[in-house]
Amino acid sequence: MGLSLPPDVPYGSGHVPRGGGGMSGPGFAPGNGCRAWMACIACGLSMTASAQSTPMPQGMSTTMDGTTSMPTSPVQPASSTSSGDISMKSMEMNDNASHGMLLIDQLEYASGYHGNGPMWEAEAWYGNDSNKFWLRSEGEGSQGRIDSGDIEALWSRPVSSFWDAQLGIRHDLGIGAKRNWMAFGVEGLAPYWVDLQATAYAGESGRFAARMRAEYTLRFTQRWMLQPEFELNAYNRGDVTQQIGSGISTAQLGLRLRYEISRQWAPYLGLAWTRRFGGTAGFARADHVPVFDRQILVGIRIWL
Repeated sequence: MGLSLPPDVPYGSGHVPRGGGGMSGPGFAPGNGCRAWMACIACGLSMTASAQSTPMPQGMSTTMDGTTSMPTSPVQPASSTSSGDISMKSMEMNDNASHGMLLIDQLEYASGYHGNGPMWEAEAWYGNDSNKFWLRSEGEGSQGRIDSGDIEALWSRPVSSFWDAQLGIRHDLGIGAKRNWMAFGVEGLAPYWVDLQATAYAGESGRFAARMRAEYTLRFTQRWMLQPEFELNAYNRGDVTQQIGSGISTAQLGLRLRYEISRQWAPYLGLAWTRRFGGTAGFARADHVPVFDRQILVGIRIWL
């Protein structure tokens, strides 16, 4: 068109930085600008691939023109039941479950001034932390018969952290009248870890009685244990058929050294001293029975 074209724009000396050598002549030289464009293209491709691999949130969709639409209805929450909730429920404990226990604390043979014979003291309960049904029994015999003893059936309920109140009945065994009594008492853990039991009894014809028992377990090792026990009995009226006088009737102190083969089985050796008082001592003298008796004990303790 009659116009002259401008001369070629030079691209410098043709040297490529960090290149292998020089390039000469007109044309396109792949310098820093070319490398920047290539980096931008690679970054865009990687972002596109990452967006395609990322899942869309629940309820969102992509339209044909590439835009993202929001959900038209609220997203439903996940179910409240999960494996974690199920596992936590399976770990819950039932504090009101009922359990049972049988303890034959003393099953022994005694040899003393008065004679030889078996003696026992046992208890069992069934129930939960709030209510328990108890059975208790103790006694002694000789020559194949029961000389004295009793059995009690009690309902027990806690009244504090360490004490239970008990209400029930007692039936006498052995020689003499087989009397029945109403029983009310407390049982628990006194200071210095002393197991204490105190029970009052109301019988027929205005008869009343009381029994107090205390025991303590002294551990030498995990298996060797010494158990002192003290028991006191009292009556408001004497009973000729049972050879019991009014007031304090008997007091007994026992020491039993046991070895626990296991938690359930523990043989022991021991000594027991019994003292009779008042009218009970008078009945003993009349029958030529020692007022004070010392007994050597051999027995076993069973806990099931």
